[in-house]
Amino acid sequence: MTTKPSEQRPFRAADMGTLGVIAWSGEHPEEEKDMAFLMAYPLGDAEGGPDASAEAVGALLHNSGLPVGGPLLDGARNPSLPVTLLVEAGQAVVSMPHVNAQCVVPPEWLAAVQERGHAYFIMTTRAWPEGTPGAPVSEDNLRSFAGDEETLTNATHCLLPVQRLRG
Repeated sequence: MTTKPSEQRPFRAADMGTLGVIAWSGEHPEEEKDMAFLMAYPLGDAEGGPDASAEAVGALLHNSGLPVGGPLLDGARNPSLPVTLLVEAGQAVVSMPHVNAQCVVPPEWLAAVQERGHAYFIMTTRAWPEGTPGAPVSEDNLRSFAGDEETLTNATHCLLPVQRLRG
């Protein structure tokens, strides 16, 4: 049986296992100012292991119309993008169909997102068991995972405009 590209893949949130989100900032090589990055990833702790987690995240992205390994999507130019970013009280909250994830962000990340008005969001299907939410991650470990070609090619990439609560 052949699957049509537009066909929905089965998705169950539990099949992803634990989903982590990590924030960091760094100088953008072409602009010499910091970019705020957010990366969502499965830990690979689903019942079926890392492969099941990767398949579930892939189904979530596919069903949401977010291409894995595709072009960078700009939320400012594509208001129907099914991913949003809320920044409030030192936290970033990413929302998309079936998933809401949040993480505490460092002051330098907040400064970068304040200056640019958006963050670079990556959601990868590749499992990262060492990226346990709430546990410290070394800069080398983050660089090794986030900069790895397998991580980046098995991901969707979006620029997400920052939304804030209205008070």
